[in-house]
Amino acid sequence: MLLIDPMLATGGSGSAAVSFLKKAGVLSMKFVCLVAAPEGIANLHRQHPEVPIYCAAVDRQLNEKGYVLPGLGDAGDRLFGTGRAQ
Repeated sequence: MLLIDPMLATGGSGSAAVSFLKKAGVLSMKFVCLVAAPEGIANLHRQHPEVPIYCAAVDRQLNEKGYVLPGLGDAGDRLFGTGRAQ
């Protein structure tokens, strides 16, 4: 199974999604994203070391709000026309 998310920032939602799928019975999955921060990669690997991560780019870090720098802005805001990305 492929678990696809635009960004892997802190790793919190990605790890929660992996946990949810494991509880639902998924035995094997891959996490796929466009942009990741090193902190999110480390967090996801720490919580789910067996899940490989595939990403197009690893950005340099998270800022104090947990946003990927330089990043793409908030993917949800861009998709749904909400928040600061309008």
